[in-house]
Amino acid sequence: MPEKIPNWFQKFGYGEFIHLDHHKPCCARMMKGDKFFREIESNCWEPKDRIIDMSHTNVDVQVLSTIPVLFNYWAKPQDGLETSRFFNDHIAQCIDLYPTKFIGLGTVPLQDVDLAIKEMERIVKELKMPGIEIGSNINQLNLSDKSFEPFWQAAEELGCCIFIHPWEMMGENEMMKYWLPWLVGMPAETSRAICSMIFSGVMERFPKLRIAFAHGAGSFPATIGRIEHGWKVRPDLCAIDNAKNPREYLGKFWVDSLVHDVDAFNLLHKVMGSDKICCGSDYPFPLGEHEPGKLIDDMNLDAATKQKMLSENALAWLGM
Repeated sequence: MPEKIPNWFQKFGYGEFIHLDHHKPCCARMMKGDKFFREIESNCWEPKDRIIDMSHTNVDVQVLSTIPVLFNYWAKPQDGLETSRFFNDHIAQCIDLYPTKFIGLGTVPLQDVDLAIKEMERIVKELKMPGIEIGSNINQLNLSDKSFEPFWQAAEELGCCIFIHPWEMMGENEMMKYWLPWLVGMPAETSRAICSMIFSGVMERFPKLRIAFAHGAGSFPATIGRIEHGWKVRPDLCAIDNAKNPREYLGKFWVDSLVHDVDAFNLLHKVMGSDKICCGSDYPFPLGEHEPGKLIDDMNLDAATKQKMLSENALAWLGM
């Protein structure tokens, strides 16, 4: 990929536009409709800049994925496929240039399941990536929706791992002040995705799926007691599609370590176990861990457990 963003790429930001900032050549302004969303720098698209940052923070290998705002689920399916292919090809180019530094996750146009499966097959078979990243809902459809059943089946058959990141948070428009969609909505959105996949039986029907959830599984670890209690006292509402206790699925999916707090991490470790926590950074954005892995390093854990969380668990999830 060239050092400057290609001109045609500018029309495919969320709400259709990414504006190049000609006063700051290494920056671009992402627009959501006609409103400014976020300024991004060249480390969002230029692998050489990422490697410089990695060397400064002791990161040996980074897993690349598309910024969720560019999932483009709102777009017409064929346009979503076109942008997905562009982003996936770019990530594949970065890996080809620096194969010892990067691993890639693709993106797919899940507003059309057939097209999503087609692109997922290309990602795994042609681009040789181990997995994909998807949103926590698809145009407000929960991941439990029956329309996604062929997608889960295809992912399991392909051995394609899946990273689920919160986006289009429920209630977002009602809590824009104070950055609450990111502080409150995102953790809830991730729990929404996990509970949808458990209660609907997706995890039961496709037990070989390798699924990871962002941001320490959001609010799920802190509310598993409430979730289990609801399943017990209102099976007529909670157990209609899957009779298993939600707690039985702990240890059957992965999460990242990005919780920013020692007590929250201790709870995450207790709930999820040592084998299912992977080092997450949310690089290069403000809510990320500015020293990736520091929270893990600072925990009172033995060296073998830290090594699992810093690299080995992620490799197991990736199938590498």
